[in-house]
Formats: sequence, C-alpha cells, structure tokens
Amino acid sequence: MLMNRLFASVRTCTLAVVFGAASVSAAALAGAQSVAPAPVQDTARAVKTAPSAKSSKATGARKSAGAKKAPVRKKTAAPVDSEARLDSIYNLRWPVKGPEPLPGSILPFKRIVAYYGNPFSKRMGVLGEYEPDHMLSMLDAEVKAWTKADPTTPVQPALHLIAVVAQAGPGTDGMYRARMPDELIERVASWAARRNALVFLDIQVGRSTLAQELPRLEKFLSRPNFHLGIDPEFSMKNGGIPGKKIGTYDAADVNYASRFLQELVARYKLPPKVLVVHRFTRNGLTNSAQIKLDPRVQIVMHMDGFGPPRLKRATFRSWIKAEPVQFVGWKQFYKARNDNPRTTIAEILKLNPRPLYIQYQ
Repeated sequence: MLMNRLFASVRTCTLAVVFGAASVSAAALAGAQSVAPAPVQDTARAVKTAPSAKSSKATGARKSAGAKKAPVRKKTAAPVDSEARLDSIYNLRWPVKGPEPLPGSILPFKRIVAYYGNPFSKRMGVLGEYEPDHMLSMLDAEVKAWTKADPTTPVQPALHLIAVVAQAGPGTDGMYRARMPDELIERVASWAARRNALVFLDIQVGRSTLAQELPRLEKFLSRPNFHLGIDPEFSMKNGGIPGKKIGTYDAADVNYASRFLQELVARYKLPPKVLVVHRFTRNGLTNSAQIKLDPRVQIVMHMDGFGPPRLKRATFRSWIKAEPVQFVGWKQFYKARNDNPRTTIAEILKLNPRPLYIQYQ
C-alpha cells in the first residue's frame, strides 16, 4: 500500500516539476545570453559587424570651420566572430592542472554515455520512457555511434537515475523532495549489470541538503560501479518551489559531496568516483574557483541546457568552459521541443575542452 501511494505521488509530482522545470530552464538559457561573462549581448547574434570608421583627420576637419573637408573613403566593416574570439581566450584556461589519475580512474581514458531519468515517469527522461529492453538497445546504438565517431576513446555506458526527486509540493516533512525506494535503485542496477554499465544516483534536494540525503545512499555509493550526480537547479536553499525557481549550489556544496565520496573511496578501497554537477546558468554554481580537486573524485561540470546547437554552445562556453573545474559534460535531448535540431556527435567532438560525459534525456 505504501509503495502504491509513493508511486502515485511520485508520478504526479515529478511530472509537475519536470513540466515547470522545462519552462524555467528555457527561460534561464535565454537569460544566460544576456548575463554571460562576455561582450556578446545576444548569443543568437554572436557574429557582429564592427561600426564603420572614418579617419581622425576627417573628424578634425569637420570641427574646423574654415578647413576643407578631407575626402572620406567608406570602409567595408569587417565581421568580428565573437564566438571564435571568446573561444581563443577561454582555450588558454584548458587543460586544467589537476591531480594525476589514480589506477581505476574512468576519466580521461573513457567517455561515459549515460541514459537519464526515472522509471516512475515517462517524461523525466529516456530511462523511464521506454521498456528496459528497448531502452538498453537504444543505449547500445548510442555507444556504437560514439565509438565509431571517436574510436580513440572507449565508451563506458551508464544509467543515470534520479534517486531523490524534487517535488512541487512540500510533502510531510516540508522538504519538497521524494526519496526513491531502495527497490527502484536495485532494479536500475540490475539493468545496468546487463550492459556492464555504471550507475549514477542523481540528487535533487529541494529544500533538503546534501548532508541529509547522501548518508542514506552510502550503501549504494560504496559499490565500485556507483557514482553521483547533484543538480543545483532543484536546490532551493534560498527558498522557493522546485520547478518554479532555479536553485543554486556553491563550491562548498560540491566540496562536501566530493569529500563524502573521497571518504567512501578510502574506507571501502574503491576506484575513484565520478561526481557530475549539472549547470546551465551563472548562479547554478557560485564560487566555482574554490572547488577543490582530489584524485579520488573526478568532477564533471555538465552543460545541462537545451536548445539549438548555437545556443547550447554559448551556454557551454559561458558557464562550463569559462570557469574551468576539471572535466566537462554535454546534455542531449531526444525531444524536438528541447533540442531542435539536436547537436550532432561531430559538432560535440569539435568542442574544446572535449566532453567526456554525454547524457541523453
């Protein structure tokens, strides 16, 4: 009976949150165009034309009443590719100087291709939209496509489960989140085992905190193939309702999650963990320069926005590339209402730094 109530509650609330979050995310992405740390005010018009110039002599001649006007030649304005200019600046910040990878590290030796979602909802991502057999066959096809496109980087499949789901309602404890039952996590783990895939547990804390949510998941995260994702969009530390307002994390939150994983690696003698941090706005992560790196945890800053390729590249440039942490990721949406057109694998492979975590939703 409890499971039936939980199932009904999760399906109803998660759909409300996801619908709201999609609308907010689109607005946030549009907003990122005007607040990006760059002189480009509108990323949809990233190629600007310099104003026509006239010689200083001619200007001086006009100011002098008795002087003759000097002949002025009209100059054709040269286009300034602001995207290329910013890339050339930000390229100097990469690669990040960090700790040498420990034995058993996944990155940068492999590229992770993950399917995201929750089996309780068909609208939260591909992981729950299709029956397991069909979903896994789709994942196989993506792994094959990435392997063909970049044969020098082996592909590691993964399933990325939203294990703590932000809710539109406060719930009995007022935390605006629902914890998924252990049975669901075990079910997804069994699917992953069929493909020798990793399992990521994603945390949408609502008004809870990582300190309240992570200890409950230690029994799963202490397994060698389990890793962690944290989502600032649904961290309502400043108040508000998930899906109605975009949340935030600080470097201190990322450092807490990293330390939690570091301790698990040391205690259980595990290979390094991967920590995925979703981001598509400036305030999604504050003080990113204060994130501390440790060889036991590999941090991926994941570009979580949607839209046409140029807009997604602008988001990637502004909030992932411009503020280096360690490794980078890229979100792909199957729905045309989110990515239209979808960025191609070839286009993604041209990015610098190169994304080593690819998530499909």
